[in-house]
Amino acid sequence: MRFLFITIITVFAFLPTFSQKKAKINSNKKEAISEIDSRANELTDISDKIWAAEETAFNEVVSAELLANYAESNGFTVQRGVAEMPTAFVAEYGSGKPVIGILGEFDALPGLSQNAVPYKAPLNDGGAGHGCGHNLFGTASLGAAIAIKELIEVGKLQGTVRFYGTPAEEKFFGKLWMIRAGLFEDVDVCMDWHPSAETKANVQSSLALVDFIVEFHGQAAHASGDPWNGRSASDALELYTTGINYYREHVKPTVRIHYHIQDGGQVVNVVPDYSRIWTRVRDTRREGMEEVWKRVEKIAEGAAIMANVEYEIKLVSGIHEVLVNRTGGARLQKNLEYLGKITYTEEELTFAKKIQEATGKPEVGMDMEIRPLEETLEHPMGGSTDVGDVSFVVPTIRLGATVAPKGTPWHSWAVVACGGMSIGHKGMIYAAKALSMTMVDLFEDEELRKKVKEEFNTRKGDYTYKALIPEGPPPLKGVN
Repeated sequence: MRFLFITIITVFAFLPTFSQKKAKINSNKKEAISEIDSRANELTDISDKIWAAEETAFNEVVSAELLANYAESNGFTVQRGVAEMPTAFVAEYGSGKPVIGILGEFDALPGLSQNAVPYKAPLNDGGAGHGCGHNLFGTASLGAAIAIKELIEVGKLQGTVRFYGTPAEEKFFGKLWMIRAGLFEDVDVCMDWHPSAETKANVQSSLALVDFIVEFHGQAAHASGDPWNGRSASDALELYTTGINYYREHVKPTVRIHYHIQDGGQVVNVVPDYSRIWTRVRDTRREGMEEVWKRVEKIAEGAAIMANVEYEIKLVSGIHEVLVNRTGGARLQKNLEYLGKITYTEEELTFAKKIQEATGKPEVGMDMEIRPLEETLEHPMGGSTDVGDVSFVVPTIRLGATVAPKGTPWHSWAVVACGGMSIGHKGMIYAAKALSMTMVDLFEDEELRKKVKEEFNTRKGDYTYKALIPEGPPPLKGVN
């Protein structure tokens, strides 16, 4: 009897914790989860078709149409070709306030075509691939938006849900032109996620950056017969890159400088009269980036003087660092804790370890933990995203969801491989659920929206947002 009594007491000791956990999710969230589960096969099919389409910046014709058509078939009103970008669109359902937005990306990266196998094997030689998992990104976000649409349609939520189909995140940053077109002006809160190797509420910022082209113009001449009559644009280009590389020692640890030589001359026996280089400067703070940017432009001027050539600098675009919203992140964290970790089959874990073996990483498989909400770092390192600009015009809540093994190199064939099979699919469905649950909170909880906006206003302060893009339409045909 004593053992039975202790056992009963032990069981009941756990009941309050269990009940409290379940009390965190209401019927609307349950319905959103159920809706996404019921559409898992359809969402996977769309994601796989985008994965196979392998479309790069501003060329995402098939990918954008797949998402726009699916939104339209589910009752959304779709505006195609917004902000002068044929592959940009907005899908909306409902009316009135609040307006809750959600971002979706779908562009691939050049040269990363890959089959869904754990070793390097291109699907199409020389083709593009989703090395950042954007085939999963846009699809999961739309899945979450549709789950909310279903709740609005039956009167369980009031307001407007809006999905943003945003092209060219990897190169030209399409969201900047969508912001300039006023497409976010009436949004109360925006949701965002990104494929990752771990699952967490993302409360870290990103790196601000600027992209610009430097062109040098000289005088052609015979490289052997009369080189003294030539003024080499290639010399200027080399002097420019040398200057940048000497400058690296004297920048702060938070700075990154990259360049890509696009034209250094055509043949060896001609003193080249033209050269071109794409340059990118980053820092964790916009003001730090701008300081380095102006210095690098002076290096271009100095290179032109030394080579006795002319030079020209053309702005491509630039993006802000992310303005973090911990209030929204904390609510998202609760929903992650309810959902719990993603689980994997033995076959999936074997696939993950083979990916790690092929990329020289420890063969530890998948990171399945849901960590506590992180402290926001003052200077986080990593990548950049045009979501940063959205976060300066509307409060933005961000999620990272696991779609690849721990330690996987991003922007690589390994991420493409995972995005085309069940590891990526599971992360996509999980993300859709976590996003939709947090959107339910935003629709239902006016006080939450108020606090999210208060933090946004505090962090932004008196800064007036201005997009770092040239006048005129987006560079749909690329940058020369």
